Amino acid sequence: DLQICQHRAPTCCTKKMEESYQAAVRRERTQSIQALNFELKYMIVGHITAFQEAFESLLRFAENRTSSLFETAYRPMAKEAAEPVKELFTDISLYILGAETTVESAVLRFFDSLFPLVYSRLINPGITDLSEDYTECLRLTRQDINPFGRYSKNMVTELSKSLWASRMLSQALSLGIEVINTTEHAALTKECSKALVKMQYCPHCQGLTLIRPCVGYCLNVMRGCLASVSELDAQWREYISTLEYLTNEMAASHDLEIALTGIRNSINEAILHAQLNGPQLSATVDKVCGQPKQQEGNLSSGNIVPVKEATETQTFVMAHASLNNKRREFINYMKRSRTFHASIAERLCDGDLVMRDSSTCWNGEDVV
Repeated sequence: DLQICQHRAPTCCTKKMEESYQAAVRRERTQSIQALNFELKYMIVGHITAFQEAFESLLRFAENRTSSLFETAYRPMAKEAAEPVKELFTDISLYILGAETTVESAVLRFFDSLFPLVYSRLINPGITDLSEDYTECLRLTRQDINPFGRYSKNMVTELSKSLWASRMLSQALSLGIEVINTTEHAALTKECSKALVKMQYCPHCQGLTLIRPCVGYCLNVMRGCLASVSELDAQWREYISTLEYLTNEMAASHDLEIALTGIRNSINEAILHAQLNGPQLSATVDKVCGQPKQQEGNLSSGNIVPVKEATETQTFVMAHASLNNKRREFINYMKRSRTFHASIAERLCDGDLVMRDSSTCWNGEDVV
């Protein structure tokens, strides 16, 4: 009653043993593919972690630089500016990790929160009554009167260019893991299970436990079994080309590191612009929002002189170098895995599974 290992000679197998063999080949095949995938998956997961760690350290550095701008140059509003600064960097982090948000909405929300502070602490430092309604009016007016000039839009443009590639790379790496996981759990067809049993276990039914399959026979069986996996070859090659493009984009002129550390200078320029246009802004705000209460002996905004700092040359050299090295190492490794799906049958038929140095091997019917 054997279905797979039928043979003219007497046999020591039963139908039940054949069923056990089918379960065994399915389990072994999954384990073999998992072992092949392990190094590639380990590499991608490691890079996701390293990328996120380096990115987080750059983000923390840029956030600290931005906070220090308020503490050194705009002390009257430093305490109240802490929350909007924190929100801005949280939004940037979420954007890179793939959240449904945009760089533009994050930056403009930050400037909406910043304008009431700049207006009441720097342009008109005598304002005492900053009610919720008045603050909200200032926030809404910001969108119409554009107190920060071109600097808010420039910041959106610069950040969008550099953060886009980082966001795409982050999503692409997650996609790579998904693809690898899918190939691991690709179901074997009944025909494939039978072919694998015939190749690996039918010799046992004749007592030939040490004979292994011929190389060519193994390749034919494996290619048939893994045809659906090898069909991924063209898309996998394209995927690696895309990864290469994204890592090059990140290292090009729209550098993530430069854009993040430039946030501080962009905000400084924007605040200076608003202060220079203080009288015109006050006139427009008074018309739209009314006049707020003033302290006796109004302070002149001229008392606050922002420190316009030169771009710092020291900085996060380590985080920057680490990110660049990780990108380079990773893309070189991924380029070597271009043929990963096309050569999966060859790699499964390598090593102990087949007979390489002997003159006798199993061809599916007999020892040859």
